[in-house]
Amino acid sequence: MSRKPGSMYREVKGQATTRREYMGGVPASRITQFDMGNKNTDFPIQLSLVAGENCQIRHNALESARISANRIMEKEAGLANYRLRICVFPHNVIRENKQATGAGADRVSMGMRKAFGKPVGTAARVHIHQTIATINTTQQFYPNAKNALRKAKMKVPTPCTVVVEKGAELLT
Repeated sequence: MSRKPGSMYREVKGQATTRREYMGGVPASRITQFDMGNKNTDFPIQLSLVAGENCQIRHNALESARISANRIMEKEAGLANYRLRICVFPHNVIRENKQATGAGADRVSMGMRKAFGKPVGTAARVHIHQTIATINTTQQFYPNAKNALRKAKMKVPTPCTVVVEKGAELLT
């Protein structure tokens, strides 16, 4: 994995590179599950985590948000009382131009201004007002779901809001 901070890949720059069959050695996505909890029940309340601006979210940030939200819901509500879905998929391949370090590295790195780089990971391109994750639950576990999405919001690089998509009339 790369050692550069995720803030370097946050901005959407250039054309998306998604054709993995033409690239060698694209690392696998860290996200293990996109749908968790009780998948068979229709819940009355749906909360969504909505992006505040256009950005790229790296696959490890999405996985971190998924783990934190799922842990809170599993602990507080139990597996049968919620459904958590990650709505974006990291298709875009992120590239990094490896920099030489050590003595004489400045001479080696000259002439590499627009280097293409090697694949180091994947990211999901997210647009403004796009849903990143949703939690469906009952009225009893609404505060827990809201807290879970608030914790997941801290893991993503874009400013987000928690929106009640369905069941707002039940909460008043």
